[in-house]
Amino acid sequence: MCRMTALAATVLALSVGGVAHAAKPPAAPAAAPSPAVPGRASAEERAMAQRLDPLARSAFWAHETDVDPRDSVAGVNLSQSLRSMGRYDEAADAAGRVLVLEPNNFDAMMELARARIAQGKGFYGIEWAKKAQEQSPRDWRPVSLLAVAYEQVGRDEDALAAHRQALALAPGEAGAISNLAMYYAGHGDLPQAETLLRRAAALPTANPQVRQNLALVLGLEGRYDEAEKLARQDLPPEAVANNMAWLRAATSGPAANVRSWDSVRGGGGGN
Repeated sequence: MCRMTALAATVLALSVGGVAHAAKPPAAPAAAPSPAVPGRASAEERAMAQRLDPLARSAFWAHETDVDPRDSVAGVNLSQSLRSMGRYDEAADAAGRVLVLEPNNFDAMMELARARIAQGKGFYGIEWAKKAQEQSPRDWRPVSLLAVAYEQVGRDEDALAAHRQALALAPGEAGAISNLAMYYAGHGDLPQAETLLRRAAALPTANPQVRQNLALVLGLEGRYDEAEKLARQDLPPEAVANNMAWLRAATSGPAANVRSWDSVRGGGGGN
């Protein structure tokens, strides 16, 4: 395997976590579901819970599902918070419980697909991404998830077609552009990936993940100073140092003894 092919495979693996974060998590409910259930948190408490750290947030939503196992909003939010901590099987289980009660719940389908894709088990996310797409055919997010799932199972032509479809549905959405860019990066076309990521980063919808994807691509091109400057916008110094060490190792030789960019990115709080 040539050096660029190996490097492309590495980038492709990193792109998976990016999609899980680029796709928007379920929004906090504006009001508590009805009918009222004794012991359920108020709408204000639920809104505040979304600002907690992932561990506290998962504990909050686990309590809400204990109070009312039929509360689909709590179940979806529990799945999202578990996924954000890397507890993918538990996240999938939480979303699955919602779907037992509400088979057409779009947010639960999305979370189940995200959990499997973030876990690297894209094959098991394809069905749920397709079902979510059927529920909301004009929404770019399930199509983008489907694209990454196809990447994970080696269906490259289907993946590229789905990425382009997602972008056609939402041409001004930074997440759709970023996910297509990471497809190109994973296939060794770093200049094309950079062009798309710069476009995505300039949009109002850009989040820290988009900027970190751009930093990653710049680093893989050997432009370490630019990559480091961009990484410092969103990450603490220790995370930046680890990222840059990974980039230098990845572009000069084996990086087996260096923490991966993906693991550092997750620990750095970019969500």
